[in-house]
Amino acid sequence: MRRLASLVLLLPLLAACGGLSGTNDGGYISGNGQVVQYAADQRGDAVTFAGKLLDGSTFDPASIAGKVTVVNIWGAWCGECIKEAALIQGAHQKLGDAVAFLGVDIRDTSEATPQAFERAHQITYPSIYSTDGSALNAVPHGKLPGTVPATLVLDKQGRVAAVIRGAVPSELTLTEVVGCVQDPSGQGCGT
Repeated sequence: MRRLASLVLLLPLLAACGGLSGTNDGGYISGNGQVVQYAADQRGDAVTFAGKLLDGSTFDPASIAGKVTVVNIWGAWCGECIKEAALIQGAHQKLGDAVAFLGVDIRDTSEATPQAFERAHQITYPSIYSTDGSALNAVPHGKLPGTVPATLVLDKQGRVAAVIRGAVPSELTLTEVVGCVQDPSGQGCGT
């Protein structure tokens, strides 16, 4: 009986994964792994992230300055986030220090839950704890994915160069998108 009650309580949270339902009707898009890339002249202003990290320290924007940066928007409550965690961690390990990685944990009501998520999935890059999503306020209008999970790839100037709406389809997809941001003239790069 207790299991059934727990499941009933979890269903609304799991249903919210893939969109920010209940927030408002601000044009949110259902996540399907779609990759949108932006040409350099369409990237808008640089994004500056700020906030407290899950390890208790304060995020230092200088730690990602001048690097292509992967920003994953996630929540421990999100089933698709669980599915993509190993893919993003794998890309982080493959790409090494040349590319910065940052998570933005949203909608988790206690730091303990996302901390446990990071331990369970062996996540080694930092994540900002932003239960209300305010850490994303600097993302330019039209480039905020409006879905959880979502992944932004910032160019070396800190501008949104690509967005993956929904779960990252594969480690290869993410590393190829990052490669195109690093070198837009590379093979298979459309921008």
